[in-house]
Amino acid sequence: MDVLNALVVLMNFVIIPATAYGAQLALGALGVTLIYGILRFSNLAYGDTMAFGAMVTLLVTWALQAAGITLGPLPTALLALPVGILATGLVVLGTDRAVYRFYRGQKAAPVTFIIASLGVMFIMNGIVRLVIGVEDRRLADGERFIISAREFRDMTGLEEGLALRTSQGLTIVVALVAVVLLFRFLTRTRTGTSMRAWSDNADLAQLSGVNPERVVLYTWLIVAALATTAGVLYGLDKSFKPFTYFQLLLPIFAAAIVGGLGSPPGAILGGFVIAFSEVGVTYAFRRVVGYLAPEGWRPDGLLQLLSTDYKFAVSFGILLIVLVFRPRGLMRGTSA
Repeated sequence: MDVLNALVVLMNFVIIPATAYGAQLALGALGVTLIYGILRFSNLAYGDTMAFGAMVTLLVTWALQAAGITLGPLPTALLALPVGILATGLVVLGTDRAVYRFYRGQKAAPVTFIIASLGVMFIMNGIVRLVIGVEDRRLADGERFIISAREFRDMTGLEEGLALRTSQGLTIVVALVAVVLLFRFLTRTRTGTSMRAWSDNADLAQLSGVNPERVVLYTWLIVAALATTAGVLYGLDKSFKPFTYFQLLLPIFAAAIVGGLGSPPGAILGGFVIAFSEVGVTYAFRRVVGYLAPEGWRPDGLLQLLSTDYKFAVSFGILLIVLVFRPRGLMRGTSA
């Protein structure tokens, strides 16, 4: 029974949270790696693009709730998500036309795009804060748990109770559906094939008849969908706060680079590597070891490698190690 209790504690505080967080990072890293692989620059405005999409979704969610429209046990934000994706798509396409298109025409160096995206980041960050403020906002409604700790204890008789929040279950399911749809699009459609050809060799793809403007259009639309979905899922799982999405930029970029920048499968792998590393290194294993230790012996300390205050330092450390020893990432993407 002690082994089962220890496993339940691990599931509650490490495995389930890290899986949900990894799914969110994977979606974010997919957007980053698509921009890098197809548009050839690192978009520093990606975190605030997530914040913008989540903000629009939150505003529409409030409007639906005020009108008495909900999804019952599921979060109303799922109904508002398509509107958030549409609004974000219009914004990123407008930004491309106003900013990035000019530099593409000038064949500017990648660092120019990075600096331009930095300016876009500050503008979008300011817009989001101006519209919705800087406080924590709650996105989730409906049923809070798929299974609660008390229900699990009553069913199993264990001392520890397993809790699975609705937001965590939704994150995993929605992320899985989004990844399947993305890969089917990239591998089974003509436009997806054109995007992959452009990523491999833009000059050869253009000579083969690939329309660059069409590739750019679909790339930004997919990025808008991924960023908004990741932002909303993170907001449902935690809470919505604009500055949090700026902070997420480091683990998202770390996930993309660790997996292999420019490699979609690598982005997914990197997301889970970063998530499990952050959660595992900052979790206090005292209760787990307490169940597994010999009778009468309990650890004195928390058995925590790092405080949760240093969570992002874990991402940075892994990123540095990968850049030094395997700069093309675990899945051998484009050199970072």
